[in-house]
Amino acid sequence: MEWLAPLGESVVARALTRSPTLYIFTNAGHILSLAMLIGASVILDLRLLGAFTRLPLAETMSVLSRIAAIALGFAVLTGALLFSVRPLEYAANPAFLIKLLLVLLGTANALAVHQSHAWRALIAGAPATSPLRLAAFASLLLWPAALLAGRWIGFL
Repeated sequence: MEWLAPLGESVVARALTRSPTLYIFTNAGHILSLAMLIGASVILDLRLLGAFTRLPLAETMSVLSRIAAIALGFAVLTGALLFSVRPLEYAANPAFLIKLLLVLLGTANALAVHQSHAWRALIAGAPATSPLRLAAFASLLLWPAALLAGRWIGFL
């Protein structure tokens, strides 16, 4: 993992280390993006599983999936910035590695759903299929688990 050492010496890492304010705002941005990602995902997943039936399915899915995608992008960006401060420590932290795996699985799940014919049919007005419901259930497990793994990082 020594190849990560230069990242900790980068201009970005030094700026975050030298400016507590910049680090705090980056950390707050990461937390806010996680809240948006998980909030949008949970509502989207629960709607796919049959909750909130008064919300129009197609419109709800379209809006919430965009919010979740933007939030994921911002979470990855801010997470990479935070990682740059202590790359060797984070890369050796089992909780961090578990978090990365869970984020990759959650992202792969979302991408698979959005590339599926069932998703396109859903947006066109068809009911949610069993595979979509299974993916929603997996999402309900993966994203909160990634959040918990992220919280666990500081304790290892």
